[in-house]
Amino acid sequence: MCGITGIFDTRSQREMDRAVLQRMNDSQQHRGPDEGSLHLEQGLGLGHRRLSIIDIATGQQPLFNEDRSVVIVFNGEIYNYQSLMAELQALGYGFHTKSDTEVIVHAWEAWGADCVKRLRGMFAFAIWDRNKQQFFMARDRLGVKPMYYALTDDGLLLFGSELKSLMAHPGLKREIDPLAVEEYFALGYVAEPRTIFRQAKKLPPASTLLIRRGETVGEPREYWDVRFTLDAKISDTEACEELTRRLRESVRLRMIAEVPLGAFLSGGVDSSAVVAMMAGESVEPVNTCSIAFDDPAYNEAMFAQQVADRYRTNHRVETVQSDDFDLIDTLARLYDEPYADSSAIPTYRVCQLARKHVTVALSGDGGDESLGGYRRYKLHMMEERLRSALPLGVRRPIFGALGQLYPKADWAPRVFRAKTTFQALARNSVEAYFHSMSLIRQPERERVFSDRFRRELGGYDAAEVFARYAARADTEDPLALIQYIDLHTYLVGDINTKVDRASMAHSLEVREPLMDHELVEWLATLPSSIKLRGNESKFLLKKAMEPHLPADIMYRPKMGFAVPLVRWFRGPLRQRVRDSLLAGPLADSGWFDLGGLRQLIEQHESGARDHSTPLWTLLMYDAFLRNVMGEQPAATALAA
Repeated sequence: MCGITGIFDTRSQREMDRAVLQRMNDSQQHRGPDEGSLHLEQGLGLGHRRLSIIDIATGQQPLFNEDRSVVIVFNGEIYNYQSLMAELQALGYGFHTKSDTEVIVHAWEAWGADCVKRLRGMFAFAIWDRNKQQFFMARDRLGVKPMYYALTDDGLLLFGSELKSLMAHPGLKREIDPLAVEEYFALGYVAEPRTIFRQAKKLPPASTLLIRRGETVGEPREYWDVRFTLDAKISDTEACEELTRRLRESVRLRMIAEVPLGAFLSGGVDSSAVVAMMAGESVEPVNTCSIAFDDPAYNEAMFAQQVADRYRTNHRVETVQSDDFDLIDTLARLYDEPYADSSAIPTYRVCQLARKHVTVALSGDGGDESLGGYRRYKLHMMEERLRSALPLGVRRPIFGALGQLYPKADWAPRVFRAKTTFQALARNSVEAYFHSMSLIRQPERERVFSDRFRRELGGYDAAEVFARYAARADTEDPLALIQYIDLHTYLVGDINTKVDRASMAHSLEVREPLMDHELVEWLATLPSSIKLRGNESKFLLKKAMEPHLPADIMYRPKMGFAVPLVRWFRGPLRQRVRDSLLAGPLADSGWFDLGGLRQLIEQHESGARDHSTPLWTLLMYDAFLRNVMGEQPAATALAA
C-alpha cells in the first residue's frame, strides 16, 4: 500500500521541476512512511511513497523493466501475483524482485491495456512506456484504491492517490465545481468521476486511461462491470457451501504479507465472518481490534468479544468518548474535498488502534452491497410492493401530499420511515431510492441554497448520478437495481473513500475480502430471494456462517458506526454550528441562504425537528473551506 503521484507532459518533452514533484510526493508521506522515491526524465516525473508489505527488500518504486523502457508507480495489492508471475515466466519474462509491482510491468508488456483484466486485487497505477510513447493509468474494479488526475492549461497531466498531491502543483486551479457541491449536499460525497474542483477528476473504478504523447487526452475506458443475472440454479445448501468456499479463498489470498496482519472486529456479521475464516487459515491466533463507545446506545464491543473468545484471537479494545468531535478539522484536511459520513470519526480511531499492533488489517466492508445487508433495502422493497400496486399517476398526488403534511419530528410516531416513505411512494423506484439516500433532500437543498447558487447549477440535480447508473444496470429486479447503484456510488464514494483515507492517515493497509471481484460476480448470479428473504437481510451469509458464529451475532439489529449528532448539535457543538454556518467562509460564499440556515439551526436546537444530518453535512463543508481552501496545511498535520 502506497501513495503515488506524477506529472506527464502530453504535448512535448519539457524538463520536469524536481522541487514541485517532491512537494507532490511529500504531501502523501502518511501513505508510505517507509521510503520515498522520484524518477524524472524529459516530459515525465513519477513519485512514490512506500508502505512495505510484500518483498520488503527489493520492491522499491518507481520500478522498471529490464531495459528501463517501461516504468511504473503502483498503489495496492495484486492477490494473484504469484500465479501471474509463473505465467509470465513461462512466456519468457525474467523477474528481479518478488513483488507484485514487477508482475504488472511484465503484464503490460505481454498484454498491453488488457493486463488489468488479469489482475485480482485492489490497485491504482500509472505506467510510462517510452518505446510506445504511451502513458497508461488504471484503477481496480470496485474502486478500493483512489486515483485523481487533472489536465493543466499547458498540457501537463497531474495524477495522485489523493487530491492534495495535485493541489501541491501550481498548475491546478482551485475553482470549486457547483455541480460537485450539489452532489456533496445530496450524497455526502462527490460522486465519480467528479471532484470538488472543476479541473480535476477521479479515474472511475474499473477504468483505464491511455494517452499517446502528442495526441488529445480522451475519456477513460471501462474494462469491467458487474451484471446481476440472478439466473443461478442453486439450492440454499449449495449456495451456503459455495459462499463459504469462496469467502475462505478470498480471505486466504489477502493474508499474504511479510508484516504483522490482523482484522477489524466490529461485532457485526461481516467482520465476524472474515475473522472466522482467518482463524481457519492461520496456525497462530488472529490479531483483532475493536472500538468500544462509552455510550451504550452505540457500543457493540460485547458482540465483538464473543467472536474473539470463540476464536481465541489476540483482541484489543479501546474506548472512544461519545463526544469525540475534535477530529472535525483533521478529517477535513484528510479527505481534501467535502465528506460527510460521520462514521469517519470511529473509523479513524479504529485504524489508529490497529496500527499500534499490525500493518495490514482485513475488513468486512462490501458485504452489505453484494449480500443485501442494508436496512434500507428492506424498506425499499416494502415500498416497491406498494408502488407496483398503484400507478405513479395515483401515487404522486396522494403520497406527495402526505409527505408534505406528515411531521418529521423527534416525537412523531413512526410508520415505516413515515415522512420519507410517503415521499418515496410519490416517486418512481430510482427517484425514491435517491431520495431515501440523500443526506439533504431536494426540498431542503432548495431552502439552504441561494438563488445565485441555483443559477450556477443550471438545472443540474444530483439525482442524475443514480439515473445514469440505473440506465445501464440491465436488470428489472428491484433489489438488484439498487445494489447495482450502490456498488457504483455509495460503496466507492463513501465506504471506500472513508476507509482508504482513515487507514492511510495511520500508514495502515486495509484489505477487503468481501469486495473480491470474482466473489461479487458470483453473488450477482444468485436470485435476490437468497439475499433478502422475508424480513431477514443478508440471509445467505447468515445461513452460511451458522456453523461458525453465534446466533446472536448474526440475528440481531444492525448498529454500525454511529455517533450522537443529535445531542452534539444541541449541546457541545451548538455554538460552533452557529459560528460556522452563519459567519465565515460558508456564509461569505454567496451560495447559501442565511435565512434557511438559521431556520435549520433553530428548529434543531428547539427539538422541533431533527436536522442533525443536514447540519453535519454543512459543518463539514465549512471545515473543508476553512482547512483546505484556506492555507494548505502541512502533510504532518494529518497525524492527529
